[in-house]
Amino acid sequence: MWTSLQRFFVFAALLSSIAAAAEPLALRQQFDSARNRVWTLTHDRVVARDMASGKTLGEISLPGWIWAGAPYSCSPDLALGPRGEALITSDVLPVIWRIDPETLAVSTHELVLDADGDKDIGFSALAYSPRHGAFFATSAVYGSLWRIDPLLRRAQKIALSEAVIGACEVGVRPTAHAGKTNRLSGFCIGTMQERRSVELAPDQRFAYVRVGSC
Repeated sequence: MWTSLQRFFVFAALLSSIAAAAEPLALRQQFDSARNRVWTLTHDRVVARDMASGKTLGEISLPGWIWAGAPYSCSPDLALGPRGEALITSDVLPVIWRIDPETLAVSTHELVLDADGDKDIGFSALAYSPRHGAFFATSAVYGSLWRIDPLLRRAQKIALSEAVIGACEVGVRPTAHAGKTNRLSGFCIGTMQERRSVELAPDQRFAYVRVGSC
């Protein structure tokens, strides 16, 4: 009978083999531990695999998906939504492709921007914030931060104290310590050179950018 430690090492080795197999083509990856699933964004599709068996659950094409990548921008992003859905951005268009976690069906969502309509806005990073019930995205080219409603209809530009050019990653940061309240909530934004701490104001229309660890 296998011990828990043996099972752990076998599982870890399997995850490593999956990641290694996908690495030559992978732009982004997300691990959904709640559903034992790994999503991999390649140059032309999304691959969903079962983490336990390594079995491919689906190879999903994204109709109309275009992206630029290096040297013009960061790669487009792959994020997980609150129901386990996979969401894929374009780094040149304000469009999000959503993959249903059950059926693997794809839907395309063209976002209405409230600003920068004269620019080619795409999103290089995307993350869901449970606290706000919304998605937040960055544009690497313009260094801007955007709030996207959960139905993927509109994108609201958030004024920043300074642009974060080359923003390739965004993550939700814990907002308060035990026994303390915090009127501000924040994110970590990563570039190729450094990480920035971003404090979002309560009205979600302005954010302060600070250099430093998140």
